[in-house]
Amino acid sequence: MTPDASDDDRTVIRPPGSTPPTAPTGFQPTEWSAAAPPPAMERTQVVAPPVDDGGHLPVGTMLAEFRLTELIGEGGFGVVYKAFDTSLEREVALKEYMPSSLAQRIGGGTQVQVKSERYRETFEAGRDSFVKEAKMLASFDHPSLVKVYRFWEANGTAYMVMPLLKGTTLKDVLRDMKRGGQGVEEGWLRGVLAQITEALLVIHAEQVYHRDIAPDNVMFLPEKGRWLLLDFGAARRVISEQTQALTVILKPGYAPVEQYAEIPGMKQGAWTDVYALAAVVYFALVGRTPPPSVGRILNDTYQPLVEVAAGRYSEALLAAIDRALAVRPEHRTQSIGELRQDLGLGDAPVAEMSYSTQPLPPGTEMPPRYGSEAAQAATAMKALATPAPAPRAAAATAARAATAPAAAAAAGSGNGLKIGIGVGVLALAAVGAYFALAPAPRPAPPPGELAAAPVPAPAPAPAPAPVAATPVPAPAPAPAPAVFDPAAEFERMLATQTPGFGVKAEPVKAQLKIGVDEFRFNVTSDRDGFVYVYGFSSDGTLALLVPNTISGAVRVRKGQTWRFPTGNGFALESQEPAGPTQMLVLVSARQRNLEGAGARSDGPVKIFPTGPAAAALASGFTGRGSVLGGVPVCPASGPCDDEYGAALMRFETQR
Repeated sequence: MTPDASDDDRTVIRPPGSTPPTAPTGFQPTEWSAAAPPPAMERTQVVAPPVDDGGHLPVGTMLAEFRLTELIGEGGFGVVYKAFDTSLEREVALKEYMPSSLAQRIGGGTQVQVKSERYRETFEAGRDSFVKEAKMLASFDHPSLVKVYRFWEANGTAYMVMPLLKGTTLKDVLRDMKRGGQGVEEGWLRGVLAQITEALLVIHAEQVYHRDIAPDNVMFLPEKGRWLLLDFGAARRVISEQTQALTVILKPGYAPVEQYAEIPGMKQGAWTDVYALAAVVYFALVGRTPPPSVGRILNDTYQPLVEVAAGRYSEALLAAIDRALAVRPEHRTQSIGELRQDLGLGDAPVAEMSYSTQPLPPGTEMPPRYGSEAAQAATAMKALATPAPAPRAAAATAARAATAPAAAAAAGSGNGLKIGIGVGVLALAAVGAYFALAPAPRPAPPPGELAAAPVPAPAPAPAPAPVAATPVPAPAPAPAPAVFDPAAEFERMLATQTPGFGVKAEPVKAQLKIGVDEFRFNVTSDRDGFVYVYGFSSDGTLALLVPNTISGAVRVRKGQTWRFPTGNGFALESQEPAGPTQMLVLVSARQRNLEGAGARSDGPVKIFPTGPAAAALASGFTGRGSVLGGVPVCPASGPCDDEYGAALMRFETQR
């Protein structure tokens, strides 16, 4: 056959000698028997492969210093072996890149070659992606991510070596629960989600997305008591994208619609993993997957969990998963950090977030926030530097921006602190658009009280007349609601901190050169606690920087140093214009609920109002200290001590 001839990759062809044919030959599936050998075809003999030999290497084969001892698994894109590391004398798992539809072994040995030259580009692209995946996994160090010990290219293919894992997949665990008549408990499920979402936060911070989360890709390791995220399958995706064989890799029910094709306005990102993970939870709770997402676009038959599982699980859990399973990406939970917050796994429980974007009609390009988790984080908040605008102008800006989509709001006023994650920094979208509704001023005294102010003189003598013309001093028209001073709120938190909590926050460098230096600082505490970092600029921007949707809840241990940035991909870069920045670090014995401060999410951080709305919220706050510090999250019963420590830092950005 010529290289241009049609072939079918479902049959393994093995030439009799060590020299391969010049062009591989393919056939429709055929069974050969010893009693009836296949007919001769020119000079090429077709030999049936041995049972269970799908192209894997035999036991005893040496690959570098690794001796293969057992076949663990074999798929269409690779083979996994149990191997013995003769150098370090330990058992490992060795994964070989071997896409059976594109490549074959030469003479049954270790050398791999493409079946046809027309497959070479796809094969090599998959191999490159396999190596990149190995490098990526080797760079991560998280107990819920697979660690790669070593990777290399040889024999025309590539390999990676990982720990030999002994565990049970979530798919099998759920199956056994069902067989035993045991329901899924919410507390247990939250424990699974806590560990897996932590791992996803780590990879998403590096703009790496799993895109194949399913019950069979989550494993429990009994010896470590940990859940593990498996099989990123980067090579598989690259090959499938090039061959357009989407049905090979997508799992209906778990794959969101944006994975099925390059639909305008539907890019893949953190929200893609959010959907798949939520589908896993849906399956765990009701025993079936959601309807395939591609079908939901035309006729959405999805049954919300708040209806089908009501009464068996908390409404917060069910609502969070329903939101994460919105079929259109722009309607869906945007990041793992947001999902953790909705589930109560990260920061203190928060109210439903108000997105700055409006629902997009079909075919509309998404705003930049859907580009990637890193780009979303980069559009966080404005810089901390120039004089604040007049309150009325800011209020007008807020009113306009509150009715505009995010794409329009992105053109909001200019200067400020910019948050960068590795690849660049973008300006905040309309920091002025906090709230369109300003609270009503404090009610004036009743008319009767005002009328009584100019008390008339008892005698008709004219002398008291000038006195009568001067009214008795009445309460001023309440200036407090019109003024909210974040710096004063910081001082209030410092003044009301718990004695002996012992929080210290020290800048690594207080004088920052714009465009060169990052905001870096170290935090220590004499007690364990949850970390909250607030940033305030001279232009009036006030933000909660930590925790954020990338970091989730952050804890500092007694006597240990918590360093910012932490290396999770979230960093603060000094940007134009020059000016002062104040940062307050609060360490709380309990997580805190900050709803009372009226913050809204913007990218990974939260922006607080600072005008009359903030003043009204502050005047109505009945907790300890400042409204910015919120209140502790306490159990339904038992004591609840509101204890925290605080420290203030000052930075100066200079040209």
